[in-house]
Amino acid sequence: MISIPGVRTSESIRTELAADGRPVLLAFSCGKDAIASWLALLDSGIQVVPYHLYCVPGLKFVADELDYFEQRFQTPIARYPHVSFYRMLNNFVFQPPERLATIEAANLPEPDYADILRLIEQDLGLPASTWVADGVRAADSIVRRVSIKRHGPMKPVSHKVSVIWDWRKREVYDRIEAAKIPLPVDYEWFGRSFDGIDYRFLEPLSRHAPDDYRRVLDWFPLAELELIRHEL
Repeated sequence: MISIPGVRTSESIRTELAADGRPVLLAFSCGKDAIASWLALLDSGIQVVPYHLYCVPGLKFVADELDYFEQRFQTPIARYPHVSFYRMLNNFVFQPPERLATIEAANLPEPDYADILRLIEQDLGLPASTWVADGVRAADSIVRRVSIKRHGPMKPVSHKVSVIWDWRKREVYDRIEAAKIPLPVDYEWFGRSFDGIDYRFLEPLSRHAPDDYRRVLDWFPLAELELIRHEL
């Protein structure tokens, strides 16, 4: 584990959350840090209420992964659209001209993360004071380390908390391996968890899950240009 002077350990944070005795929301992307966060919270005796934000509706490989984790942890995972889904539609990302008027007429909302969290808490019957855990780790990047040093891993105003902030990558993988949980197929296909519709994700998706690739094109028809552009 790493340490930052003046910043409390993630273990002490989880101990405090456990003593509070209330469920903790967990942003669950199916990525390694989210899996390790879920395990760490359970190790501390904390009830986890996971939710998943999807950037494209209806992808089978994502649904299969979420189904697996629901069975593995015997806990339902609430599923909601990601803020980027609305943003991409409202900004006509990969949209052909004939769709633009329809999208404008739909007057879709463009919530931010705070809006989404408020709606999730209401939907799940949780108070606004519920802590929302994530898998942000200081070792991931200088930016994250500076943010945690400056703002801390536990933010009382937004109720966001990074429950494994001081874990190194090896500790993440070790805890997942100890639980005998296989990493999602994302890591084989993309090298990371799926979270976008650029070439890094679309090209492997077109090869490994063509039906899901076509589903992306249902929502973003011109996304195929990403593949064409890289073939030129």
